[in-house]
Amino acid sequence: MQGLMGEIQQHVVRTQVRLFACRERLQADTDSEALHDLRIALRQLRSLLRPLTALTACADLQQRAAELGRVTGPLRDLEVLHGYLHEQGLSMAAQARQPLLRQGYSALLSSAALAQLLSALDEWPQQWREAAASAELRGLHRLIGKRLRKDRQRLLQALHDPAHDRHRLRLLVKRLRYAAEAYPQLSDLSGRTRMRLKQAQSALGDWHDHWQWLLRAESEADLQPCVATWRAAMQQAEQEADLALVQLAKTFARVKG
Repeated sequence: MQGLMGEIQQHVVRTQVRLFACRERLQADTDSEALHDLRIALRQLRSLLRPLTALTACADLQQRAAELGRVTGPLRDLEVLHGYLHEQGLSMAAQARQPLLRQGYSALLSSAALAQLLSALDEWPQQWREAAASAELRGLHRLIGKRLRKDRQRLLQALHDPAHDRHRLRLLVKRLRYAAEAYPQLSDLSGRTRMRLKQAQSALGDWHDHWQWLLRAESEADLQPCVATWRAAMQQAEQEADLALVQLAKTFARVKG
């Protein structure tokens, strides 16, 4: 048990260091991957904490991490769109969004969400030690294992729902995949299943990007030249996502059998 407690604490501290580094990179404007890397670190933190939200020591930190995720999501979407427009040679449309990106970075750096998460990370190690001392962390393996099984069951139910919602499936696939990565020692997912999860997530992500861009094009006239291409790409991504989900369901069925 002490081993798992220590591993979780080390993971959180490593993530804190990465988040600080990403903040510094954003402030210095050194590269175009700072926000992306910040969100990866944030995602890993949330995946680690999600099975632990019943613990007093983790509930507030998870809430702070979730809030920063909500704040940074739209900014990352804009960043991805900006990159796409630039790659496609649509320089005027890309340049038109550059000021919005700069404003977004500035707002993020001065946001309460970022400051509160970093403050909560400073306080968390002491809270974790106090939880361990008070025996609140007893049954940690059982708690995490129960959450992993629940995430898996939710995904299986959604995969067998004839009226499945791709948005919800995308969330459930991501949640199970990242939870398994956060706790590989407690996950019973095979290498093949993890590969299928990754494939499904990629296809659903591609579909989701184009779906979002088409929504933006309804109110942003300079995106209209992209609509036909995006619509075709979204339809292709839908087909690939549906195939990936069928393969994922078959993989689960084989493992169960």
